[in-house]
Amino acid sequence: MSLSAVSDHRFADEAVNITILRQRAYNHRWAEQPSDVIPLTAADPDFPAPPAVRDAIVEYVEGGYFSYGPPGGLPEFRETVSETVRTRKGIAVPAGRVLPIDSAARAMFLMAEVILSPGDEAIIFDPVDFLFKRSVEAAGATPVFCPVDPRSGAFDPGELESLVTPRTRMIAVCNPHNPTGRVLRRGEVQAIAEIAARHNLWIMNDEIWSDIVYGDGGIAFTSLHSLPAELTARTVTVYGFSKTFAMAGLRAGFVLLPDDETYERFFHAAHMPATAGGLAPLVQVAAAAALRDGWDWVSGFVRHLRSQRDYAHRRLTALPGVHCGSPEGTYVLFPGIADLGMTAEEVATRLVTEARVAVVPGTTAFFGPGGEGSVRLCFATSREILREGLDRIENWISHQKERV
Repeated sequence: MSLSAVSDHRFADEAVNITILRQRAYNHRWAEQPSDVIPLTAADPDFPAPPAVRDAIVEYVEGGYFSYGPPGGLPEFRETVSETVRTRKGIAVPAGRVLPIDSAARAMFLMAEVILSPGDEAIIFDPVDFLFKRSVEAAGATPVFCPVDPRSGAFDPGELESLVTPRTRMIAVCNPHNPTGRVLRRGEVQAIAEIAARHNLWIMNDEIWSDIVYGDGGIAFTSLHSLPAELTARTVTVYGFSKTFAMAGLRAGFVLLPDDETYERFFHAAHMPATAGGLAPLVQVAAAAALRDGWDWVSGFVRHLRSQRDYAHRRLTALPGVHCGSPEGTYVLFPGIADLGMTAEEVATRLVTEARVAVVPGTTAFFGPGGEGSVRLCFATSREILREGLDRIENWISHQKERV
């Protein structure tokens, strides 16, 4: 084992408490699997959240009061978000246009609800996380798929623009891209913005993975929201704390709005003035603490993830019938398994029943039509758990080859 995989005690093998995970980690993970199954499924870390998050929650709880917060969110949270995105991502959005919301997923559905109407079209990439398609369809609109190379994550801007019709209202972007792990280059980000500007389209800009970037070859994250104002006048950026800070169960997120009028549309559509929507003050306090004091933990987490990525990629590419790119961001791998002679659903089903390791199949339901022929694995766990999971996959594939 490389030293980088064990040098930080916060991400050592013993840092993963499987007993607690089996009680609390749902969404295809430990709490939903038989006791002998290793879940490399939902993109949710197996490590506890940064100490700053837990300390902030404890301090708030010890105060004993759980009163209403202001409808638009705590000033502390909104100001911390505004300052953080300015210094870390070059995004100039004042606190008054930061909308706290209960998760990036909820933000996506809210944007689709505000922007789209039945009969409209929204362009989404394919493959991509299922929430894009579901949010568009929930608004009564039709998703239109722009192909993405499932190994590299690359797309053709010309093909993207060719999909625009008089019914198109929005382009939805996931950067870094889930499931391929591609970090969009600045030129690609600008091309998307220019296409949207030419056709007067909105952009749903999901940057939930923007802090999990490995920097290979100098590749850096560029926020679409950081481009010149004339290109971002209809860009709405959504962010959540689950991937970066291991806070999925707190359902913390925010939306960055391009102007005051758009902010008011979202604020009222979320029913925040009526106190029927919004983000719990306790969660805002925890999320603000993460943004202020959690970055040393994140740096250690990314170092661990880079080592995990390299280890898993090396092992997967050595397997017969498996083709796997190396993600530039995120902590998921999307290996191609079509050469095994089975569908993604068949591979995932047989892995869990025969090898006792769970992965996410690249089916239309999870990732769109472009996901077929692949499965997704999450490596945000300990080296011990990842090694055992890959051992099981390797042994299972070897047995398949022996039977041929």
